[in-house]
Amino acid sequence: MNRTRVKICGITRVEDALAAVEAGADAIGLVFYPPSPRYVDIEQARAIVLALPPFVSVVGLFVNAEPGRVRETYASVPLQWLQFHGDEDPAYCRAFGRPYIRAARMRAGVDLLEYARNFADASGLLLDAFVEGYGGGGKTFDWSLIPQALPLPVVLSGGLEVANVGDAISRVKPWAVDVSSGVEAAKGIKDHGKLRAFIAEARHADGRYAI
Repeated sequence: MNRTRVKICGITRVEDALAAVEAGADAIGLVFYPPSPRYVDIEQARAIVLALPPFVSVVGLFVNAEPGRVRETYASVPLQWLQFHGDEDPAYCRAFGRPYIRAARMRAGVDLLEYARNFADASGLLLDAFVEGYGGGGKTFDWSLIPQALPLPVVLSGGLEVANVGDAISRVKPWAVDVSSGVEAAKGIKDHGKLRAFIAEARHADGRYAI
């Protein structure tokens, strides 16, 4: 049976990170984009990461950040992946010599196959709904826009919650799902009940839709 990985993004508190891990999350995401209500500074991020048990991946999210700021962050905070959500080009993403995930903001007309070719050395493509500005808008997008022959693992994001994550896994069969606002009590504050329910539904969906 294939197992869909689960990433809980926008973690701002140690207790939420630990709740996510206890519920079965494979990864947590830390937002290093100051305009975001889920932004964490280096001190907050270090406290969260140092509290984690072994074998939990930590992803650092950046939007059009100065390269020096990215380097300063991963020099201070143990990050397994960098995640780029802005207008970063392939040369920028590769310049750090670290595994990275490239976000694509999905809407009609996006050539995802060309996008994947441009970022062929990415660990995966995170597919999110297009919204004005940057960052999660809690909106889904038309999943039929995703080609079946994508050469990179798909991390599905955008408006996921308990009510639709099972359908998302059934239809898209992504490598992973990524959720932030769909498991929150308020922006940046996770609802632990929603966390548990979301991850449980993802696990149930894996069983229901196993090939």
